[in-house]
Amino acid sequence: MTLEILTADSLAPLRHGFFTRKGGASSGIFAGLNCGTGSSDQTEIVAINRARVAEAMGVAADQLTGVHQVHSSDAVSITAPLDPKPKADGLVTATRGVALSVLTADCQPVLFADAQAGVIGAAHAGWKGAQAGILEATIDAMTDLGAARENIHAVIGPTISQRAYEVGPEFFDIFLDEDPENTRFFAGGDGDRMHFDLPGYGLMRLRAAGIASAEWTRHCTYFDPDRFYSYRRSVHHKDPDYGRLISSIVL
Repeated sequence: MTLEILTADSLAPLRHGFFTRKGGASSGIFAGLNCGTGSSDQTEIVAINRARVAEAMGVAADQLTGVHQVHSSDAVSITAPLDPKPKADGLVTATRGVALSVLTADCQPVLFADAQAGVIGAAHAGWKGAQAGILEATIDAMTDLGAARENIHAVIGPTISQRAYEVGPEFFDIFLDEDPENTRFFAGGDGDRMHFDLPGYGLMRLRAAGIASAEWTRHCTYFDPDRFYSYRRSVHHKDPDYGRLISSIVL
């Protein structure tokens, strides 16, 4: 099966993609393009999937690089793949041929580009990382490499939508304490439950950072199981594990 790669005009002409689960070698609950080395999927099968992504990105398999994601606000600047992977949730480079990547399964995958300066970035932004400042940290790391804030374009890929993201009152309080205006990212649910707009919150943070543009592809991971892995859906289905989607960009 052919890989399905979602792209955005604002990141052109740079090669990039938010990969769906289509076109992979994994089976069972991981069926498709599971690129999560931290999953319980077969190591050799994950390697095959990642090699297919690297080929689609036009790089050697060992040039598809990421970080050890920990829901932090840390972004690292790299010139080559690092081993071991640093604990971080954003990575940037001005080096050609190094494909930056992040893994997600409901959290926001965000790709960044200043094509004029030749600087790119990628971030894994769940609610913790987004609130802690990972999006701004990635932008700052790009400007340290020579990117101009007003020329940086950012795109949020497939992530969990507000309709699927039910949270409790303690979650609401965390965001209310940050800024009372964050109430606009919550909609009423059953009883004391609410629904949180993660991509809406991410877009607000990106736009407030003063970059050229920020958009969301408007794909929900939870409600499209044929195309996307979803951690929350796996919990609801009582699956023992779940696959990870990959998003990547290269100069």
